[in-house]
Amino acid sequence: MDLADVTLFRVIASVGSLSAAARQLGLTPMLVSRRLAGLEAELGARLFHRTTRSLSLTPEGEAFLPHAITLIEARDSAFESVSSGRSGLSGVLKITAPNVIGHSIVVPVVADLIAGNPGLHVDLTLSDGVIDIATTGLDVAVRVALMKPSDMVATKVADNPYTLCASPDYINRHGRPSTTGDLVAHPCIKLHAMDTWPFMRGSELHRVRVSGPFSASTVDAVRAACVAGVGIAMMTYWDVHKLIERGELQSIVLSDVEPVGIGIWAVFPTRTRVPARVRVFIDALRERLLTDIQPRRLTAAIP
Repeated sequence: MDLADVTLFRVIASVGSLSAAARQLGLTPMLVSRRLAGLEAELGARLFHRTTRSLSLTPEGEAFLPHAITLIEARDSAFESVSSGRSGLSGVLKITAPNVIGHSIVVPVVADLIAGNPGLHVDLTLSDGVIDIATTGLDVAVRVALMKPSDMVATKVADNPYTLCASPDYINRHGRPSTTGDLVAHPCIKLHAMDTWPFMRGSELHRVRVSGPFSASTVDAVRAACVAGVGIAMMTYWDVHKLIERGELQSIVLSDVEPVGIGIWAVFPTRTRVPARVRVFIDALRERLLTDIQPRRLTAAIP
């Protein structure tokens, strides 16, 4: 079996069309179709349902996809075991990360890796949504989430607790809430993905429904509105710690609840044969986060 054809199959499954796969791989659609037909003939099974308007995996294609991924990872691991010690990291490292952490943390980390490894290429997708890394061919997803290691194939990179914050101007005009009961009376800035704000009350998760004049689809927009004094926002430590240090935002601590202790996680499509470039990236990311300014007790930020 030609592993190049297996890679072709994985790309088609990821992008969802023969023409898109041809563009990504620099091939003609006719050659892609011919090579796919050859792979199907070798396997004795049809891998895709194909019409003039759509393409989808057959049950046989769905069954073959995880094996294809394993074959490709084994090939990449074999090449890296020979080449990485001789000439540094190589290949394409495909990452997805949230916008804020992607810009401020991930980009500097990969810039350093590229500088030290001329054979390494990085493909970074920034998105505040959750991307399915198993079907899109990504090596690792950096996610800000509340999860346990058993939830997914994941490793925790750093703590990243939620914090409430507002601009000094807002606090001068509206005061500072001290309980969740006070909080619901304030105008709050909501991220579209967060209908309620989570807190810990004792050992139980407590959700508070807030409202306000502004909501947005990205953390960047929520943060900008918060700095502008529109209202109170809930963001994670790494989204706002520099603004708090500079005095552009002030953290708010409520007496009847505690912040939810979410973290920054690295999520992988498989636990086996993690490429060297992924392991080195995660180590570099962890070192960057742990040697940067650490999360402090949020009470210390209250003037």
